[in-house]
Amino acid sequence: MQDEIQTSAELHEDAVLPRRHEVYADPDAKANNEVPANVTATPVQKKSAAQWAYERLILYIQNFEETLDKDHEVAMGFAGSNAGVLRIEGMGYFDPDIVTFYGSDETGTKTQLVQHVTQLSVILRALQKQPEQVEANRIGFRLAADLEKS
Repeated sequence: MQDEIQTSAELHEDAVLPRRHEVYADPDAKANNEVPANVTATPVQKKSAAQWAYERLILYIQNFEETLDKDHEVAMGFAGSNAGVLRIEGMGYFDPDIVTFYGSDETGTKTQLVQHVTQLSVILRALQKQPEQVEANRIGFRLAADLEKS
């Protein structure tokens, strides 16, 4: 195996790893400051803005879901809008700069949000699970599992 020679600029870029830092008012609240290895495996500079936003949103959704009880699931409100909320049932990205959320609104109407990464501003909310569901959906864990495969 041949060693790869890196320029000083490449070495500097590789030395800057994504960091995550959270602090809460409640001293007993558990801050999750870890960035999974699969997220840092590819340098940020080699990811599109859409991919990088998508990966971080997965971490936020998964972390939010960990705070929910068995009767609630994650949804998102639209910051700066009166469009209501979207129960998150899927999420994706389209390189280089689009993130998409799939789901349904409070009335059950199929909903999709297509958003440019520069306009990305969402509020994660807890919604009561659908009455016909035995267990609340946990999309964050499915998204994280998919992220690990890629």
